[in-house]
Amino acid sequence: MAEKKSKPSKQHPAAKPDAARAPVESSTTKQGAKMKPAVIIVGADKGGVGKTTISRALLDYLAANNVLARAFDTETPRGTLHRFHPDETSIVDLTSTSDQMKILDTLATSQVKVSVIDVRAGGLGPALVALEDTGFLDAAKAGEFTFILFHVLGSSISSLDEIAEIAPYVGDARYFLVKNHVNDTTFFEWDPLTHRKYFEKVVTAGEITIPKLNEMSYEKVEIAGTPFTTFIANKTASGDDADHSFVLRGYVRTWMNRIAEEFDRVGLLELISAKGGKTR
Repeated sequence: MAEKKSKPSKQHPAAKPDAARAPVESSTTKQGAKMKPAVIIVGADKGGVGKTTISRALLDYLAANNVLARAFDTETPRGTLHRFHPDETSIVDLTSTSDQMKILDTLATSQVKVSVIDVRAGGLGPALVALEDTGFLDAAKAGEFTFILFHVLGSSISSLDEIAEIAPYVGDARYFLVKNHVNDTTFFEWDPLTHRKYFEKVVTAGEITIPKLNEMSYEKVEIAGTPFTTFIANKTASGDDADHSFVLRGYVRTWMNRIAEEFDRVGLLELISAKGGKTR
C-alpha cells in the first residue's frame, strides 16, 4: 500500500479529470530547456492488434502529464483516432507527398513539439520507407528529432515476423516492442525457443506490456466516443455530465493507471523531453 501512495499523481490520468487535458507549453521541458521535436509512431503491419487503442491511451497519458501533442491518423478517409480525439488529430495519407509535408515540414516550427502518428494496418513498413526516403531517419540520427516507435505486436507468428522486417529502419530510433493483451495471449512465452527467436535477437529500447481491458468497459467507451480520461471523469464528448457506470469507469481507470506505470517505467517523458540540438 505504501508503494502505491508514493507514486506521483501525474501518472494517473483519472486522478485529476479536470486537469488531465489542461494545455501547457510543450515546447519546453519542466526545467525550461527547449525540447526538440519528437515523433512517436504507433503501428504494425498486422491488423487487429490494437494500435489505435494504444494511441488513444498515449494521448491521454501525455495530456495528464501536461505535454501537448498533436496526432495524425493515417486511416483515411475516416480515422478511428480522429473520432476520439478530434481536436488534436488530423487525418492524413502517408503515401501522399503533400501530407508528408504537413507532418514533417512543420516539426521544427510547430508550437506543439510532440507528434503521434497512428499508422493504419499494413502501413508501418511503407511509413518507415517514406521516412527514410524523405530524410527523416537521417535527421533523427543526427539528433535533430527524437524518433520513438511503438511496434504493436499480435500473438501470431506473422505478426512477430514483422520484427525482423522493421529492425533495419529503427537503428537510430527508440524502438519499443509493445505486447498488447487484447486477449489472453502469452506471446509464446510458454515456448522459450520461439520467444527467444523473436524477442531476444533484436536491439530495442525495451518492451511495453499493455494489459487487457475489461470487454464491457471497452465497449462502453466505444459507444461514448470519448477519450478514456473523459469517460473516467463521467463526462460526455461535449463536456456535459454523463451517467457511466461506476464499475466500468473503475476498470478503465485501473487499466489506464497500469499503462501509465509502463510508460513511466520506460522513461517516456524523459525521452520526449530531450533538449534540442541544431535544426535545419
